[in-house]
Amino acid sequence: MRYGVSPHMKLKVRVVNYRHDCWYADIDDADDRQPDDPYWYAAGCRTQAEAVALACSQLAVLDQAVAAGALPSRISETIAA
Repeated sequence: MRYGVSPHMKLKVRVVNYRHDCWYADIDDADDRQPDDPYWYAAGCRTQAEAVALACSQLAVLDQAVAAGALPSRISETIAA
C-alpha cells in the first residue's frame, strides 16, 4: 500500500535538539502518531535555524511535487524501491 501526500494533507515539521551541537528535522503527516517513517528528514544540522531552513525548503519541494501531480514517498518506500 502506498501512502502519499495529498493536496488536503496537513504536514508538520518537527525540529529536535538531540545533542548540544546537533539538530534533527523531519516532515511527516500531522495525523501520524508514529514519527518513525517521515516523508523527509535531515540529521546533523549544526543549528536550529539550519534545520528549520532545510525543512522549509523541503516543504516547498513537496508543495511543487503535489501541484505537479506527484505523490512523494515516505523514507521506507524510497529505501525499498
